[in-house]
Amino acid sequence: MADDKPLTSVNAIEAYSIPSELPMLVTSDVVIYPLMAAPLLLEDERAVKAAQAAIDAGHKVLAIFGELEESDTEEDIRRESLYPVGTAIYIARSAEMPDGRMQVLVQGMARLALVDVLQSQPFPIAQIEKVASDIEHNTELEALARNIFGQFKKAVALAPNVPREVGEALDALSEISHKADFIASQLNVDFEEQQKILTEHNLYRRLEAINQCLNREVEILELREKISSEAAGTMEDAQKEYFLRQQLRAIQDELGEGEDIGAEIEELREKIEAAGMSKEAKTEAERELKRMARMPEASAEYTVSRTYLDWLVELPWNKKTSDQLDIKEAERVLNADHYGLEKPKERILEYLSVRHLKDDMRGPILLLVGPPGTGKTSLGKSIARALGREFVRMSLGGIRDESEIRGHRRTYIGALPGRIIQGLRRAGTKNPVFMLDEIDKLGADFRGDPSAALLEVLDPAQNNTFVDHYLDVAFDLSEVLFLATANSLHTIPPALMDRMEVLEVSGYTEAEKLEIARRYLVKRQIPEHGLSPKKASFDKDALQEVIQHYTREAGVRNLEREIATVARKVARKFAQGRKRRVHIHQKNIAEYLGPQKFRHEVAEEDHEVGVAAGLAVTSTGGDVLFVEATVVPGKGELNLTGQVGDVMKESAHAAMTYVRSRWHELGLNAQFNEKRDVHVHVPAGAVPKDGPSAGITMATVLASVFTNRPIRKDVAMTGEITLRGKVLPIGGVRDKVLSAHRAGVKTVILPEDNRKDAHEIPDTARKDIRLVFASHMDQVLETALMKRPRKPMVDVFSVN
Repeated sequence: MADDKPLTSVNAIEAYSIPSELPMLVTSDVVIYPLMAAPLLLEDERAVKAAQAAIDAGHKVLAIFGELEESDTEEDIRRESLYPVGTAIYIARSAEMPDGRMQVLVQGMARLALVDVLQSQPFPIAQIEKVASDIEHNTELEALARNIFGQFKKAVALAPNVPREVGEALDALSEISHKADFIASQLNVDFEEQQKILTEHNLYRRLEAINQCLNREVEILELREKISSEAAGTMEDAQKEYFLRQQLRAIQDELGEGEDIGAEIEELREKIEAAGMSKEAKTEAERELKRMARMPEASAEYTVSRTYLDWLVELPWNKKTSDQLDIKEAERVLNADHYGLEKPKERILEYLSVRHLKDDMRGPILLLVGPPGTGKTSLGKSIARALGREFVRMSLGGIRDESEIRGHRRTYIGALPGRIIQGLRRAGTKNPVFMLDEIDKLGADFRGDPSAALLEVLDPAQNNTFVDHYLDVAFDLSEVLFLATANSLHTIPPALMDRMEVLEVSGYTEAEKLEIARRYLVKRQIPEHGLSPKKASFDKDALQEVIQHYTREAGVRNLEREIATVARKVARKFAQGRKRRVHIHQKNIAEYLGPQKFRHEVAEEDHEVGVAAGLAVTSTGGDVLFVEATVVPGKGELNLTGQVGDVMKESAHAAMTYVRSRWHELGLNAQFNEKRDVHVHVPAGAVPKDGPSAGITMATVLASVFTNRPIRKDVAMTGEITLRGKVLPIGGVRDKVLSAHRAGVKTVILPEDNRKDAHEIPDTARKDIRLVFASHMDQVLETALMKRPRKPMVDVFSVN
């Protein structure tokens, strides 16, 4: 260790003679200001040799200059790579270390200007000259200096782990320039900023640079103090809560109530944070959790709160599946799952196409209406598969309680959310395909009207804030694709139906049923009964026989049952030891299903008086409805039987009035019905029937019995009649014509205004049926009645 007396006073430092050539240290790490003392560790060999040369020369002064560009690997040190201003430093103490490094304590003396680099090896030598500071004392300089000194003391007070002596050291200096250098040495700024302050010879500009850095430092320290205070307050609150919870847990442990309650509360708290629920729901969940934490675990209220929180955290608040919007793939899926149903499939593909172009489209509410067994529910599953969404089915048949939709209030024992929320929880996503099955079977009683509760669910403008009574917070249903199914529109409230887009799923033709049986039903029933195509097969003619003579329906549900019956009987044969394959064809189908249940030619075998085939639409699809009439002695009364409704009764009276008004054209006496009663009966008397579409059928039957002209057996008809004989339009044209086609009818009479609906009739039915469009009852009678009476009228009915 080499020791020397340090330069203890400012005057001594300034009076010290500094040579014009000095050994030089080059650095990019530290800036040493005049009057500043600092320890340095010299690791570079040239730096150690430079310090040793200064010590050996006796003056112990080095020049230290900052490096603009790193040049550690270069042999020569260029003047252009160094800052133009450095510092003369005095080596107060030095110590050589065993590994060749040197530790020195240096003291800044004065600013130096670099004139030239005289040598680089074995150590650098610089030619220098002292820099005189440009000092001009005035009031502005004094004001700026006082502001800096005040800010510095404020920074010392705010900075952690800074001794108070630093501020006292500033007061010990008398010159403003000395104080400025001292403050600059204490600033926490980078090397370039420090070198900039050192280089500035004008004191006012130097003070401005220091003031800018110091203000930034004070601002940072004040912000740190604020953050530290807030964090301390938060920590105190957290410690207080922790302490209280520990006390509560200790009390519960003493009572035997708190073994797992703490872990349960923490688990629920974590689930609430991770659930992604809305702000309203999260606030309610946290409030309920705090309430639950204060309850005894054995209380009934604790279980109610726990169940409520479980429902909240398990709902898919922000979980949803990404739609697969490949239109061609969706079309392939729909065609693979369903044969026919072109209009519903076309509408679904239109929805997917719009969704492909506009991602934020609100989901439509589609209502699939049609007879049973036509594939409405399975179509919903196919839509979900095509979209890549989850599928939820909710059966509404027989629901009479509004709480089934909206949920129960939590005040009731055993309360649960409604079926909408339950379905979303099962799906695990907020955008499933939600099937509301049998929406036309909803009921209502003293517990409320479920259909009214569905009004909000099925309104795209409202259902983004659907509130279940149990949850009591809003849940967004706008991304759910709702589908509904119904067999009939008549029982659906108008307000509810107004929120849905109706898609008719009509019955199938025989050709369509045959394809469905071949492609789907047989392939499904054969393996379901333990068989394989190698053990059993159906001939095309056998399936045609089942369709024509063993089923009579719009859908294919009974057709699948008959195929299942055949499959069971075949399975029994193999169970009894049969080895050879069983082939079911048309000739042996009766062995499995017995005698034929239906005749394909339902139309009467002969032209008869007073028997007409009407066409109607029921909840099971289109149907042929025979109307019979006969006259008996009486007083001109009209009797109706067969469970006909009020509308059908009115149609019969209107038909009777029309026939009476046309007595002359029909070749009748003006008093032809005064001594005759006519009895009109609609068979299947146990089945209620109503509607205006049997009007022309009633008129045709009445005209037939009064004129004794037979009605053609292969003619069926439908249409509403007015008193003047006009034929008004009706609905369900496609289903009615298909039912006539199944019954073997060759001519169908339709209202003229329904000509526009003829395009809905499949080609397979149109080529076998002649369609007659009538605008007046005269055209109907012209087509349906034979030209001549079968036999003369009975004398007892004549009027003398």
